[in-house]
This record gives sequence, structure tokens and C-alpha cells, in this order.
Amino acid sequence: MNILPKLWYIGALLLMAFCSLGKLAAQNLKKEFPQTLTVAIKNPLNQQRNDVMVLIKKDDLLKLAPSFNPEAFVVLDGKKEIASQYNSKDANKKGIVLVLDQMAANESRKLTIRYNKQGTASRSYTKRTQAELSHKVGGRFENRKYIGGASFENVDSLRVPDEVTDHSYYIRYEGPGWESDKVGYRFYLDWRNGTDVFGKTTKDMVLQQVGQDGYDSYHELQPWGMDVLKVGKSLGVGTLAMFHNGQANRVAETDSMISVISENGNVYSSILTNYYGWQVAGLTMDVQSQLGIHAGSRLTHHQVQATGANPDNLSTGLIKDKRSTLHTSKGSNDKWGYIATYGKQSLNGEGDNLGIAVLFRPKDFITFSEDVNSHIVQLKPNQGQVEYFFLAAWELEPEGIKTEEAFLQYLNKTATELAQPVQVSLSKK
Repeated sequence: MNILPKLWYIGALLLMAFCSLGKLAAQNLKKEFPQTLTVAIKNPLNQQRNDVMVLIKKDDLLKLAPSFNPEAFVVLDGKKEIASQYNSKDANKKGIVLVLDQMAANESRKLTIRYNKQGTASRSYTKRTQAELSHKVGGRFENRKYIGGASFENVDSLRVPDEVTDHSYYIRYEGPGWESDKVGYRFYLDWRNGTDVFGKTTKDMVLQQVGQDGYDSYHELQPWGMDVLKVGKSLGVGTLAMFHNGQANRVAETDSMISVISENGNVYSSILTNYYGWQVAGLTMDVQSQLGIHAGSRLTHHQVQATGANPDNLSTGLIKDKRSTLHTSKGSNDKWGYIATYGKQSLNGEGDNLGIAVLFRPKDFITFSEDVNSHIVQLKPNQGQVEYFFLAAWELEPEGIKTEEAFLQYLNKTATELAQPVQVSLSKK
């Protein structure tokens, strides 16, 4: 018996059913989210971009659509719904954030925002970023060590107790952590204030399990990855400092510190830390630090605001490691500058290949420097403000960068993309 006609008939019925479901889903979206806006996005580069973050600013949204409801909206690329979130706490990135998997060279694309003026709508997206801060509860401080306490508790903010110092065993993995599906980071929320790297062997979120078993077991390779960078007295990767008397001075002496998880979303997460009364080089200033990361990216965006003094530089940089090679670029009109190292400088056994870098605006560049522990780039604050990006690329991460040549290609591509970001405009449909 010839079954081909029957198979064709069944296939046609299935196709009709899928089409009907698609039309029904589109009709439901229109009914649930009747209001629309159009987002035009342009890639100005003659090269493909991957994992492109798009920010549709709150002010632009409300100017065009005063009734926009951040509690009930979706973003569509044609008929495809794109994972998105609304940032309300990150002052530097308030509005809708989404990540496009890819944009072709010189591509222009239009997305649709559909929203409902009233109500709420729960959308389920894969979690691709995370930020957290966790400390022990149920114990007490003795001689600046936290004694007792059977568990850690995640908190949205923490005023660091005066008793906290390095290895107080109070804050899980010693500070706030943030990650994407590429890499994780932490900084020490004490007098060291150095930034460290968690290399990941998975795209899953992992910070929630780090330091839960044995406190610092992350120094050895775990199923999810490990701490891959030695920080010590250095700048680690991207640590904030001021260059004075021939050395990089980290944010060590302060009156107090408050750290806040400003966003913990599926596609973007960030941490805000206020340092009050930083004393350095005869100056006293307050510093606000905003760290952010988006899905699909190794980059952490660091935005800094100093008030109360006018420092002649705010500096950052990388740990010196004899196993790595230093690369620097002052940048140009169409490319950000960078300071980077690459080599077998990870903490895993004999050392895996690890690339670390800081990227900065050429107009902010003062000079490259060094001290005993760090490679340094000095940056010129503008009214106390400076911004830069830092990154780490471990060869054991999924689809990891395994050679110095590939790392430099990635770094130069990234430096070009930062100089020429995607262009975003909003209109009514």
C-alpha cells in the first residue's frame, strides 16, 4: 500500500494546525498588549555584531508614550518574542533592555514594543545574567571574624559592618558577585576592593552555589568552573584605583561602604556601591561605582562618579603575571583603547590560557603606568566621572577563546564596537 499520500495529508494538517496556533498566539498578544511602539535599530559597522545589547531609555519611552506600563509589555522581532526586562533601579540604564543574538554588517532592523496601559503580565525568559550579595546570619563577630552562623542569606543591600576585613568569613565569596552566561566576577567588599574572576564551564547561572560548600572551595575546579585569577595586592581586572607616588592605590581607606543589587534580571544585572570618605593622596572623596553586565557578553561596564574632591586621575588595570604577554592600545576615533594580557595565567593547575583586559575611551587616556603588582592605565575624570569596560576570557568556558591570536581579534573587534554603538530610535507605529 502506498502510504505517501497519507503522510502528505497528515503533514498538511499539521502545518495548518501550526499556522492556526501562530495566528491565535499573535491575536492573543494583540489583545493582551494593544498599544504599540516601533524601535528602529541600526548597526553602523561594516561587520557582524553578536549579543547586542539595546537600551530603550525610560525618558524616550515616556516622552513618546506617557501611558507606557513597565509592568505589562513584550518586545517582538517580527513574530518572534525577544527576552527583555525593564530596569527601574539602575540610574544609568533605566528603561527596556534587550539583547539581539546577532546583527549583520550595516543591518537596520525594526522591533515592536506591545504594551498594556494597565495591569501586569508575567513573561518567562531564560535567566542569562545574575547579581547577588549574601552574608552569614545567626552568628557574631569576634576579633573581626564572624563566628557561628549556619547559613547565608541573600540581601538586596548591605552596609558593610565596621568589623569586616579580609577573610572575616561573613560575606559569601567575600563580596558581591555578578555573571553572564559567559563569565562571572566578584569584588572584595572590604579594604581590598579588588575585582576577581570566576571562570565558567557552563552557560548556566552558578553564583548561587559558589561558596556554599566549604566557603572557599571555588579555588579548586568545580563542575561549574572556578576562581581563575590571582588578585593579591594587584588591580586584578578592572579594579578602581588612583595612581599616586608611583603606585595604584585601591579604595582601601573609607568611612563606610554600602553595596546594592540594583538589577538582577534575565538579560541585564548590575551592582551599585557607594564608598564614603575615600582617603587617598591627601584627598577625601565619595565614590559611586556602578557595575553592569548583559547576556552573552564577557564585558563588565564600570561607571564611576567621584564627588567632594577633584582627583587628577582615576586609574585601573590588570595584575602582573610573568606567564602572560602585555598588549596596549591608546585607541583612535573609531576604536577604544585597551590594556590587556594573555597567557597561561589562570589558577587551574599548571595554568590555562586566560585573557584579561580593560577598555577605555581614548579621550580619557592619560598614560600607561605600572607598579610592582599591576599594569595600569591612568584616566582623566570629567567632572569626577569616568567609565571603562573590563573582561576576562578563559579557554575552558563553553566556546572559549583558546589562542592569543583569537583573543586579540576578539579584543580589537570589541574595541571597534564600543566606539560605534548601535543606533536606537523610537517612534509610534
